[in-house]
Amino acid sequence: MEQRPFRIGITCFPLIGGSGILATSLGMELATRNHEVHFFSYAKPVRLDLTAPRIHFHEVAVGKHSVFPCPDYTLPLAVKMADVGRAERLDLFHVHYAVPHATAAFLAAEMIGKTAPKIVTTLHGTDTTMLGPNPQYRGAIAHALNHSDAVTAVSESLRQQTIETFALIRTVDVIPNFFTPSAPTRSREEVRRDLGLTDEFLVLHMSNLRPSKRIDLLLRIIAKMKQRNRVRLLILAGGSFASCEPLLDELNIRQNVIVRTAAEPVENYLQATDAGLYTSEIESFGLSILETMFFAKPIIAFRVGGIPEVVGNTGSLHQFGDIDAMAKTVDELIESPEQARQIGEAGRKRASADFTAQKAVPRYEAVYRRVSAQS
Repeated sequence: MEQRPFRIGITCFPLIGGSGILATSLGMELATRNHEVHFFSYAKPVRLDLTAPRIHFHEVAVGKHSVFPCPDYTLPLAVKMADVGRAERLDLFHVHYAVPHATAAFLAAEMIGKTAPKIVTTLHGTDTTMLGPNPQYRGAIAHALNHSDAVTAVSESLRQQTIETFALIRTVDVIPNFFTPSAPTRSREEVRRDLGLTDEFLVLHMSNLRPSKRIDLLLRIIAKMKQRNRVRLLILAGGSFASCEPLLDELNIRQNVIVRTAAEPVENYLQATDAGLYTSEIESFGLSILETMFFAKPIIAFRVGGIPEVVGNTGSLHQFGDIDAMAKTVDELIESPEQARQIGEAGRKRASADFTAQKAVPRYEAVYRRVSAQS
């Protein structure tokens, strides 16, 4: 029997981080399945196509008032969610991150009353790994999780850590991230030419450059390589690289590093690279790793958090901090292109089999149906 479509409000950060990318992709996929999807954020999510059918965007202005000592986002977000939730008769708020988004959803639901949308909260990591240990935030996050109608996590590692951190006695569903690659709009040769490359081995790192991404270790790996003269590191930066600039000169690798913002489709860069290098000390999933795998590029990363759940046995995972082993692995891939090709192809097959929208979206829809059936 065909299921009725839902009216869903998705709240996320609009930036290049994994939570915003996943939330946007999920909303777009839901819209193609005839659900009506309303996005809430302080700016348009970077990959959101507002021309797509059944997609709506509600911009939330950050609150600034002389009464308050600092700007506020949670209350204006809650008011916007309540107004739209009531007017559009939304069935669900699907929020990505507990604070401030699930907190705002809870306030919005209180304002709406008996007809309030159900709340589904998806955890991507920061709530648990970075804010959870902080007593200033732990209570608010625990409240948001306990007052959600469903909670999901993007990896088993994150699920277990969340339950332990907040002493939860509720169910947390694991629904891994997914990626739906688009066709590149430029050729590999054109992108590499624009990057000033000829036959160099191009290593890609994509992240928001937060401290947990350990860009210092990323750069030190390049400096440790024996084949340093043959490698270039492309950093697709979702944040400022300024604090890392001095290390380029200290390690004498400025000529090896290219920093770009994702000003064009990420697929253009993915096809132009030869491997992915990721150095996080905390990583609940690693969406950038998955994106790299879809383009059959071998992955070199630290064995932390949910990364092993994504990579499986198809990449090279090392103990955190072992930059010598990481550098050696990149050297070996440069020296053995066929090995690099085989490892990359194994990763592509794993990504295509296990981390697609066809696998993930029905699992979210099942959660929606479950909470909608609750009294």
